[in-house]
Amino acid sequence: MMTLTDIIHRIHPIPAAAVAKLLGIAEVVSFQKYHLLFRADKIDHDLYFIKKGIVRAFTEKDDTSITFFFGMEGDPVLSMKSYVSREKSYEDIELLEDSDLYQFDGAALEALYNEDLYIANWGRKLAEKELAKTEERLIARQFRTASERYGDLMQDTPELLRRVSLGHIASYLGITQVSLSRIRTKQ
Repeated sequence: MMTLTDIIHRIHPIPAAAVAKLLGIAEVVSFQKYHLLFRADKIDHDLYFIKKGIVRAFTEKDDTSITFFFGMEGDPVLSMKSYVSREKSYEDIELLEDSDLYQFDGAALEALYNEDLYIANWGRKLAEKELAKTEERLIARQFRTASERYGDLMQDTPELLRRVSLGHIASYLGITQVSLSRIRTKQ
């Protein structure tokens, strides 16, 4: 299990005094499976990191749930639109397991960004890394087949495939569960 200090340094190394400031505004919160951490059309600019558990971000379209992100231990969880722009989010973020999370109050974090250059740069690196991951997912969705994307999941996050329902995996890949079953038998 990653400590919050490990997570902070994985994003961008900062001096111990800056880490201490971040740790000073963080708290551990626990929620049960299926809890909605973020809701679409709401503004919530808190930032979380997963200590234990797994989440998915999804939207609803025509009574269908479309998953576009999974997060596991060590990953940040936020609604980028709410976090950056303080605007209503477009996604729901749901816990897929009973989870423990490190929570940062958005206002307290913003205050630290304004007073500590190291923490401001850390926050910038966090946003940059999340943007890069989003770009990778978008490009994969546009230019790679579902079979290739499933192969990437098997290689990069095999634990995810053991912990998440096939329905959510199929939704993430943009295919039906029947198509996912065919892909799985060929792999």
